[in-house]
Amino acid sequence: MSLTLTNPLRPALLAAARSERMERSISSSRLTRSLVAKFVPGASQQAAVDAVAALVSAGRFISVDYLGEDVRHAGEAEQTVAAYLSLLDAYGTLEQPPTTAARPLEISVKLSALGQSLPGGQELALLNARTICAAAEHVGAWVNVDAEDHTTTDSTLRIVTELRREFPTVATVLQAYLHRTEEDCRALSGPGSRIRLCKGAYAEPAAVAFQDKEAVDASYLRCLRILMEGQGYPMVASHDPQMITAARAYAVETGRGSEDFEIQMLYGIRDAEQGRLVDDGVHVRTYVPFGEDWYGYFMRRLAERPANLTFFLRALVGRR
Repeated sequence: MSLTLTNPLRPALLAAARSERMERSISSSRLTRSLVAKFVPGASQQAAVDAVAALVSAGRFISVDYLGEDVRHAGEAEQTVAAYLSLLDAYGTLEQPPTTAARPLEISVKLSALGQSLPGGQELALLNARTICAAAEHVGAWVNVDAEDHTTTDSTLRIVTELRREFPTVATVLQAYLHRTEEDCRALSGPGSRIRLCKGAYAEPAAVAFQDKEAVDASYLRCLRILMEGQGYPMVASHDPQMITAARAYAVETGRGSEDFEIQMLYGIRDAEQGRLVDDGVHVRTYVPFGEDWYGYFMRRLAERPANLTFFLRALVGRR
């Protein structure tokens, strides 16, 4: 996931991701909606389940995210919980590969979608997350608590720590572009931990985050080594060949087998490479988003990689 020097339009795209006016304009375009399908298999649960079934049959693991964040009232958080419970029920109907130490099926949850930013939000988000975790445990799925902007990190890690008392396989995400993440990796790399390491996708100030690609890459490699040398299960979320090569090398250096870590990539990005890695014996988990609230997710994908933006602009002028 590239930063400012790689994509000079990134700040503007991230600002657009939070603009209601831009959302209304872009969401009303039929062409835009057709392009979104590159990154989001559909708005409905059935579209997500169909995509999951195809990916699992191709040997991949999956993590499904019901799109939405920053709910405005507790009722919206309840709707998010209901969507995840319904998705987990559907997981129970899927044919899964033989049991491995890593669970093939997972859901990714944003705590802001569970009420984290509301008054009394930490308690509300924890209560809602517990409900989801219990349902996931019932069908044999993992839960990953996603990262959001830096202002939520402390609250998110407190909630994850509490959840892991009852559901020890609960994972969370750390973002390498934050200055604090190297220390967070040290603190969270103990026995049983599952950490998804990504570069980061939000606009953050220089006071808390590295601003150029080289610094972020160097931080990612430092954090990755800490996780590989730890006692948990590292989840390497990157499409960057340099990071994937480093992850596999670090795994060999630290005595990890193919069961002891995984590579994670987004739905619709480097799909052929995902398949190649699976064929090479690597655990690959594909992050599959679905839902009507696709706009912010779509804009962050455009901001991350110039290739995504080029694909979008070419389509707009009829050059696909």
